[in-house]
Amino acid sequence: LLGVAAALPAPAAAPAKAAKPQTIVVYGGSGNIGSRIVGEAAARGHKVIVVDRAPKAELAPKGVQLVTGDALNPDDILKNIAGADAVVSAVIVRPAPTADFALSVVQSFVTALRKQQGPKKTRFLDVGGGSSLLNADGKRIFDTFAARTGAGGMPTGMAGEVKSAVDALDYLRTVNDISWTYFSPSGRIAPGARTGKFRLGTDTVITDANGNSAISMEDYAVAMVDEI
Repeated sequence: LLGVAAALPAPAAAPAKAAKPQTIVVYGGSGNIGSRIVGEAAARGHKVIVVDRAPKAELAPKGVQLVTGDALNPDDILKNIAGADAVVSAVIVRPAPTADFALSVVQSFVTALRKQQGPKKTRFLDVGGGSSLLNADGKRIFDTFAARTGAGGMPTGMAGEVKSAVDALDYLRTVNDISWTYFSPSGRIAPGARTGKFRLGTDTVITDANGNSAISMEDYAVAMVDEI
């Protein structure tokens, strides 16, 4: 099971149905963020397929297809995304099994997508990390942490995990033969309410009037599915 989540209640305000339903594959769709993306997409009427190492039926909304798969196996990915409009990687494992885990997962998806045949290509969206964003001075948040503390002010294992997510974005920026989106949350993301209200940015972290940067997992899921 990639991540941990409890069964989720329906959103307080039901999302509007999509004008053009798509087929969306979510790797890590049983995890905290992934399950919210799955719930949001399914509520809008999209066809949703959850891929996990050990998918749990009790975590999936009605009508969602469950598939056992491995995000580190490009051939398995290629099989599971056949005909899909988009594939989302919400593969977040803590503690990460290897220091370069996030990068390895992204590289696996790119390898798979490069093998796709035929006119229809699947779009790749990655649940990125806020540390890849730039601060108000134009400096990458992770780099400023490392410069100040030598390890980002995080436990050693977590610092490596965060760096791997940043490395994944650096790697994707060298990729120009598939359609990809690295979708960074705010500085802090946690379970909360689905308000449907948020601001979008580019490479610079978004803060409120007090300098706080935060979004609920629920609203992140709304923004992700809006993007799709």
